[in-house]
Amino acid sequence: MDASIAVDVESAVVSYRPAAGEERSLAAARVSLQELLRASPWRTFRSHSGQLHYPGTYWSSTQHGHVIYESRLELANLLLADFDQRVHEISAQPFWLRATVDGKVHPHTPDYLLNGDEGPVVVDVVRRERMSNPKIRFLCAWTRAVIEAMGWTYRVVHEPDPILLANVRFLAGYRRSWLMNQDILTALRAQPEAFAGRSIAEVESGLAGFPKLLVRPALLNLLWCHEYEVDISGPMRPSSVLEMRR
Repeated sequence: MDASIAVDVESAVVSYRPAAGEERSLAAARVSLQELLRASPWRTFRSHSGQLHYPGTYWSSTQHGHVIYESRLELANLLLADFDQRVHEISAQPFWLRATVDGKVHPHTPDYLLNGDEGPVVVDVVRRERMSNPKIRFLCAWTRAVIEAMGWTYRVVHEPDPILLANVRFLAGYRRSWLMNQDILTALRAQPEAFAGRSIAEVESGLAGFPKLLVRPALLNLLWCHEYEVDISGPMRPSSVLEMRR
């Protein structure tokens, strides 16, 4: 953080909505993580003709429910969080934060709150080019100071790698396990050592007794769930080789 910024972390207040239409405010040091994760979004979005952002809702397999997003960039990072097996809970627009910075009260509503293997992580989604704006750097700096004083992690994320995002977006189309053929899922899970080291195309052709058109969706669902893995740092193809879950 810029040493020239004076953040009074003890002044920080978190406001959240235990339910739609309700509001509660607490000192940041006293806030409950689980109450924030269960809270209604602090603000919601409306669509109108000519708007510059593209808000919407995304069905999250992590949450087993819908999570809102304000822009395509937020959606991109929401997809990655939903795919990340280390993330166990996702909350959008989780709270309104206020703190005294350089003698003035500054407000901010972070984009996401994640909970998982890393503990609580507060996320702001910012286009990379905007990080050259002093106002954005100031906002992120004082927010980081407050969040880290709470013992949580603060992260600013930007545009994901386009190939990684394309692969995750593709796999997300198969994230609803109950829509897959359950007998094929059982067969693919029964002998992971028999399929590891083989390509997607080989597994599709080699799973006897099942239509090929039903095998691929089931296999892609297991890739989304990390029950099998492939290298998604490059283009994913039928020749991509399956690996055992690490």
